[in-house]
Amino acid sequence: MSEEAVQTAEEPVVAIEAAAEPEDVSYQAVEKEGTVTAIWEMQGHKHLRTIDPRSNEGKQILALFETAG
Repeated sequence: MSEEAVQTAEEPVVAIEAAAEPEDVSYQAVEKEGTVTAIWEMQGHKHLRTIDPRSNEGKQILALFETAG
């Protein structure tokens, strides 16, 4: 199954992009029923890794977007 097919099978993805590094890395929050269930680290259209929003790193990323908004 292609990554694109996986993305469409998930609940709606809310893009919370941040130019964190010069390599154009962004983060996307995957939400299900109003709760962030995963954070995707992306480089362009390439999925680099999935971050657990309950982890220390996930909490730090989400906090950045809460204070920026």
